[in-house]
Amino acid sequence: MRTLEARGNRPAVVADEAAAVVRQGGVLIFPTDTVYGIGCDPMRPDAVERIYALKNRPRGKPLSLHFASTAELLEYAPGSALVAAAARAFLPGPLTVIVARPNFVGANVTAGLPSLGLRVPDHALCRAILERTGPLAATSANVSGLPAFTGEGSSAGLPPADLWIDDGPTPLGAESTIIDITGAMPRLVREGAISVTMLEQVLGPIEPLDSQPASGDRAGRP
Repeated sequence: MRTLEARGNRPAVVADEAAAVVRQGGVLIFPTDTVYGIGCDPMRPDAVERIYALKNRPRGKPLSLHFASTAELLEYAPGSALVAAAARAFLPGPLTVIVARPNFVGANVTAGLPSLGLRVPDHALCRAILERTGPLAATSANVSGLPAFTGEGSSAGLPPADLWIDDGPTPLGAESTIIDITGAMPRLVREGAISVTMLEQVLGPIEPLDSQPASGDRAGRP
């Protein structure tokens, strides 16, 4: 795996090199505001397949899409007042919203599930990369079963992607909060950097995680 040190390089140079890897069908490890992600062009089934293989990721666990802007994310969930409210309040930021998968997004990205996670990281370099690549199909950059990588400590658990953009420790060092907005009431999938209390102040009541049956889908969301 080739490593590119982001610190000491101009962001535009780093983002251009990352985008070149993605355009060639490669797999990229990149920094976000929460943890490092591993991503690829969602329109390249071969690259999506490589993410699963490199991570040893269970086939039933979906990837999500990362976007450079909130406006771009909202194009994937038109007409949803809940998604729009969540986006206005928390994005860019450490929140992943699960919506109905648009028909133009391949089922291979979502492990065949009818829903899709959407995210806009609050990280300048990450968003510069995404501006050049377009949306990336991504998940956390760690071999399945190992802790998510935050840039602290050993990088030995990183899967061998084509390029690792090393930008040091991530700002938050914790995974994003995930909410499912495919139903009438938002459902908590994972509580992370944004608390349920903060979400309920904007979105109203949220079905808590401990009231839901165990689900490999929910547990496996990136």
